[in-house]
Amino acid sequence: MTIRPLGAQISHMLKDRGVDVIFGIPGVHNQEMYRGIEEAGISHVLARHEQGAGFMADGYARATGKPGVAYVITGPGLCNIMTPMGQAYSDSVPMLVISSCLDGVAATRGQLHQMLDQRAAAACVCDWSEEARTPQATYTLIDRAFGEFLSARARPKHIQVPISALEAEAPSAPSKPNSSRPSLAVSDGALTDELALNLIEAKRPLFIIGGGAARAADRQGGLPWSGKLVEVLKRCNAATFTSYAGRGTVPEDYPLNFGSYLARSGSAGVIGSADLVIAIGTELAEVDTWRSTLGHTAKLVRVDIDPEVLSDPVDGQSAVLADATELIESLHRTLPQKVQTTDWTVEEVTAARAKWRAEVEAEYAPIPAVADALKACLPQGTMIYSDMTQFAYASKEIWDMDQPGHWHHPNGFGTLGYALPAAIGGQIGRPGHPTMAIAGDYGFHYTMQELGVAVELALPIPIILWDNGKLGAIEASMVSAQIAPNAVIARNPDFVKLAHAFGAGAVAPKTLDDMQSAVRAAFEATGPTLIYLTPQVAG
Repeated sequence: MTIRPLGAQISHMLKDRGVDVIFGIPGVHNQEMYRGIEEAGISHVLARHEQGAGFMADGYARATGKPGVAYVITGPGLCNIMTPMGQAYSDSVPMLVISSCLDGVAATRGQLHQMLDQRAAAACVCDWSEEARTPQATYTLIDRAFGEFLSARARPKHIQVPISALEAEAPSAPSKPNSSRPSLAVSDGALTDELALNLIEAKRPLFIIGGGAARAADRQGGLPWSGKLVEVLKRCNAATFTSYAGRGTVPEDYPLNFGSYLARSGSAGVIGSADLVIAIGTELAEVDTWRSTLGHTAKLVRVDIDPEVLSDPVDGQSAVLADATELIESLHRTLPQKVQTTDWTVEEVTAARAKWRAEVEAEYAPIPAVADALKACLPQGTMIYSDMTQFAYASKEIWDMDQPGHWHHPNGFGTLGYALPAAIGGQIGRPGHPTMAIAGDYGFHYTMQELGVAVELALPIPIILWDNGKLGAIEASMVSAQIAPNAVIARNPDFVKLAHAFGAGAVAPKTLDDMQSAVRAAFEATGPTLIYLTPQVAG
């Protein structure tokens, strides 16, 4: 057993648990955690702000399926990463934040980085926040976090360790426990038989596929699982919607796919016309539908791994606690091979999608034309990270993905500044695979300093910067509320020169053809390329 300071032992333990990269910023309070990073064989990514470190860890986790890990200092370091922790909580992202903390705050005032209750502050934005005062407690909490990432809905955890404990000598962590993802199989065969019978008898069965199903598909290698899902849909001749996060689980060419238009008001009528609705891996939250009710009038079967989601008071609900993978595989085994006849028609799906597409074009012109051109020039398997920007709002509705888990957006918590640092984390997690960021001009200000990280690491990330010169979505909301638009315009820098100052590439295409050429070149570059777009690019 090797004796080292606890701060160094933590890094060795994380390496043993499969951690290859840590995102963070060192400081005098957490420097002991940096003592063992290189010795353990872990890479460290130096963010320019703890918010950037948190979003990088988030992006890495979404790209790899492995927990994103961040080291931060006491007080302001932890406060700065709390926004990414809140976003990871909202979007079910496995993230482990380890911070230092003061040895005591009750009897002493005026200490560096002092907070009244740092642990409780972090607990507001994560699954749990605990203090480990001994080596054994530290090791136990780390293993608890990794175990829960496998066994339950993935959400961020925070562990804080007093500075004196980090500095003190400690024995090595115990060996990695034998653990694997436990099965959440549908153990009740009668339940699956009943659901299969409901599907056979239904004349307008409808599936709503969410982000939980997309993550399940990604764990299973994407296409094989999606193939089983599509086979189930075909046998039932069922129609589908996907949430924004669920895109890619149902192929674009599946003829009864209504797409990701749940937020369109007309979708409520379509859902109301179904005689059976099965929602898999989705909260059916406000940010999914943007209305108070789903619109269903028939039986609603909700499938989720989170009992809290299943306890929501939704009319006509039947709850099934199960993993999406297990449920679909069970239905795939149970449903007869014969394709049944239903009342859904390709014509009504096509007409509805055309209508909703026209609504998006009217609401967000000229973004759809630019999004179509952008989609057409991306290499296969591009992973996209978007920010809170009108370009993303429009694209998430009209842009069908060819595989699940490849468009990541700050849903729920809805923070600005997500795209760039998350894309950095995603590219680090998938070296050699294409990754792209999409940001708006205002949100880019929040974390644009992380350009320095992308340049430093020579990451070939195209950064689509959509500049409409204002907080466009807020302006539109104010106008609709009959509020004179106020504080929605900020002076922007010359973004191209700014990118050049960081050492990044930067171009300002004037046409869609020029944009496509710039994007293709950016994927082949030796560093990030900012691609500056204004509405005029669509002509």
